[in-house]
Amino acid sequence: MGHVLSLDDFEVAARRHLPRPVFAYVSGGVERNQSLRANARAFEAYEFVTRVLVDTSKRSTQTNLLGRTWSAPIGIAPMGICALSAYRGDLVLTQAAAHEKIPMVMSGSSLIRMEDIVQANPQAWFQAYLPGAEAEIVALVERVKAAGYGTLVVTLDASIASNRENNIRAGFSTPLRPSLPLAWQGLTHPRWLFGTFLKTIVRHGMPHFENNYARRGAPILSASVLRDFSDRGHLSWQHIRMIRAMWPGTLVIKGILDVRDARMAVEAGADGLIVSNHGGRQLDGAVSPLRVLPAIVQACPELPVMIDSGFRRGTDVLKALALGAKFVFVGRPFNYAAAVGGEAGVRKAITLLRDEISRDMAMLGVSSVQDVARDCLLET
Repeated sequence: MGHVLSLDDFEVAARRHLPRPVFAYVSGGVERNQSLRANARAFEAYEFVTRVLVDTSKRSTQTNLLGRTWSAPIGIAPMGICALSAYRGDLVLTQAAAHEKIPMVMSGSSLIRMEDIVQANPQAWFQAYLPGAEAEIVALVERVKAAGYGTLVVTLDASIASNRENNIRAGFSTPLRPSLPLAWQGLTHPRWLFGTFLKTIVRHGMPHFENNYARRGAPILSASVLRDFSDRGHLSWQHIRMIRAMWPGTLVIKGILDVRDARMAVEAGADGLIVSNHGGRQLDGAVSPLRVLPAIVQACPELPVMIDSGFRRGTDVLKALALGAKFVFVGRPFNYAAAVGGEAGVRKAITLLRDEISRDMAMLGVSSVQDVARDCLLET
């Protein structure tokens, strides 16, 4: 991986390594990809105002969040089906996060049991999509509690399956449907075929969706089985209050873009918020989280406001911190790193981003993450 100099380089390598349908699933957004592009462009709206002759020789990227100290203000965002793009993907991600002392959020739409992930990394967080039936919500939360997780992240911006046309055009579905084009994609990507897919089946059997419910879900490859997408359109803040009453640990609400929802999450008992448009994968045209971040931070001073969607560079992270975010979660690049380099790849990706943050802090003229403030930025 000597040629990998930034997180973007992992994407280039993953595009070559992964079958087209799998890469399309990881990389794509929805419909016209407007929000996906807007997330990347949002950072261009701000420029840095640097200070000079400031002693930054003892600078540190260490960050306190929700009662713990992490090595940097970054974490691994929840990403579904990681074990399809990388061998034991979720496990690779959580082990790398543990070694590098950053948080990792396991996705509910994952192919490895939540119990295996928290055993490998007791500090891992679990992200849940709420099932449609109240009894199933209770059963899922009880399972997460019994598994030993201390932080539960509830994602609220996926009340219905989104219109991911790029997946259909690339031949991706969940479960995957056996076909000649799909077989050809496997044969023309032998490193992925033998090193990820077939290796998984030989050692662990056919992967299933393991964590959307308290019970096991559909297999990842099937000609006939349908995956159960619960309609969550009837869910309300009452369900969050119910979860708060039964969940003894830290509760984080993810998918917030509106100040009114942010305040309702606080009033429902949230310990933290993640401002997010799901990486541009839900409503196309949804505002970039960076644009609404300052207003949400101002409206919710009593808890940490975090953010994800579109982060790729250390400068991106610093801009979010300057606008009031306490922490930044990064998704796709770590998925690409796991696909092409396993745990070593993810650890390199974390190191690259953490080193960028440290170097950029020095040039900005700040010595700690807490010193990154609004006066570091000029809006263009």
